[in-house]
Amino acid sequence: MTTPAQRLAQLRNAMKQHGFDAWIIPTADPHLSEYLPEHWQTRAWLSGFTGSAGTLAVTVDDAALWADSRYWEQAETQLAGSGIHLEKIGLNGNHIDWLAEKLPAGATVGIAADMLSLAEKRRLQAAFANKKITLREGQDIINDFYSDRPALPCEKIYIHQARYTAETAREKLARVRAFMQEKGAIHHLISALDDIAWLTNLRGNDVSYNPVFLAHLLIDEQQAVLFVDETKLGKPEREQLAAANIRTAAYHELPQAIAELSGSLLLSPAKVAVSSLACLSENVKLIEHTNPSTLFKSVKSDSEIEHIRQAMIEDGVALCGFFAEFERKLANGEAMNELDISDMLTAHRSRRPGYISPSFGTIAGFNANGALPHYSATPEAHSQISGNGLLLIDSGAQYEGGTTDITRVVPVGTPSGEQKRDYTQVLKAHIALARAVFPENLPAPLLDAVCRMPLWQAQCEFGHGTGHGVGYFLNVHEGPQMISYRAMPQLETAMKSGMITSNEPGLYRSGKWGIRIENLIVNRPVAQPQETEFGTFLCFETVTLCPIDTRLIDTGLLTNEETAWLNNYHATVFEKLEPLTEGEAKAWLIERTRTI
Repeated sequence: MTTPAQRLAQLRNAMKQHGFDAWIIPTADPHLSEYLPEHWQTRAWLSGFTGSAGTLAVTVDDAALWADSRYWEQAETQLAGSGIHLEKIGLNGNHIDWLAEKLPAGATVGIAADMLSLAEKRRLQAAFANKKITLREGQDIINDFYSDRPALPCEKIYIHQARYTAETAREKLARVRAFMQEKGAIHHLISALDDIAWLTNLRGNDVSYNPVFLAHLLIDEQQAVLFVDETKLGKPEREQLAAANIRTAAYHELPQAIAELSGSLLLSPAKVAVSSLACLSENVKLIEHTNPSTLFKSVKSDSEIEHIRQAMIEDGVALCGFFAEFERKLANGEAMNELDISDMLTAHRSRRPGYISPSFGTIAGFNANGALPHYSATPEAHSQISGNGLLLIDSGAQYEGGTTDITRVVPVGTPSGEQKRDYTQVLKAHIALARAVFPENLPAPLLDAVCRMPLWQAQCEFGHGTGHGVGYFLNVHEGPQMISYRAMPQLETAMKSGMITSNEPGLYRSGKWGIRIENLIVNRPVAQPQETEFGTFLCFETVTLCPIDTRLIDTGLLTNEETAWLNNYHATVFEKLEPLTEGEAKAWLIERTRTI
């Protein structure tokens, strides 16, 4: 086996042979996915850094990896000895500026065309223009020495049962075509895997944690073509596609079909790879917009929300069983480590009706490890759960009726006063967002200040976003809404009734502990508005059902309104979960939902 340092030397040799002064390795695939099939996880393979996001840039004499604050400590450790240094996003600029400054005029930068979006290509070209640096996208030169690169996944595609879907694929396509007509588009290319799964009412298992399959979808005014490995489709799936007038073609045939287009093409430049458009005629007019399917699927129907509520009940029952088992083992002095947490959670969730899989890799961080927001325990590096401290557990599951994502922090041993103060400040922030009332269509990033105000008043801050959209038995992270003051408040991020978003403020003390409290919340119209002349106002319904540990609360820091919110939330949790729990899980639920 080669080391990252050896792979870096091999890359530089390939760069020399192909005439490149620098090579960029992003975290991307031809679908611009967040979670990648192993085939496209070249950044992790080359650098040794396994975080879910980051960009590696390599020149003939230097190499750097850009990672956000979630991964700074992890990256420092994993990059040690590789010859790659860490650049911190938010503090040290970005890889584009670094390359533009470091490279001489007239240099050539390369990147794999199937890992480069149209939007990113333009961004790179604009930044390099002043120094006449050439961007050359094409085949991935890493293939020259990545001899055991994993093959493309070939998991079977299956139908999302009709009882869980509010619309047929034909009805969804009709909505997309109406949008196309409004924009003057004859054709529409979709490469985003979750959009394709939503539109076709099909699901797959090509990407870990996300029930999606590798495909592109090309839609015109009458029919649509799904470019997919056709061996993944059984007779029922083919019949469902045919009913929506969707025919199939081989996955690799997309460029040929693109070459035959004329007229106009609607696409999202941030969600289509350059490789997909390599054969596009210059005569085709590009109409650029967020995929309409992205906007449509972000708004869940009333029936879908009801299925999501039921999934949250099943998840809540599983969590009661998990926490009861965890606390029993802790009280009995049984040895447990961070790796055990994921196995225990999966065991309890897999017993619930409709369970499919985890929705992401469980984050279980004890004490200092909890201060790493996307920490991942490994067999080589993990902590025992013993003594005194805080255990942060961020986990989720895919159910046929919904996707869950929840974070809880529990005490191990005796918590300190400082830990209780930090925990309560995060709880206050969580409650502030949960209680928010705001105008319909407000850009989601603007809500971040509402959540962070209690933390800011205590001069505390956290580096990640406060909330992300969540799919419906789809990706645990989906757009277009994002609650983060670092995001642009664009029209596409407007908050609409039916959207599901996470509420997850945190506080992290490096080397000590981390705290995050996360529930999922649904945008709903205010039930009994006091005023109507100022437009429609929305509020949040919290749908996650699991007690928030009151043993860590400094009740003196809570207002009467905050205490009332928590007690009302726990009353709802008890009402929904108690009939389905028994034994130690019921006893745990009763204890953890007591009024404070």
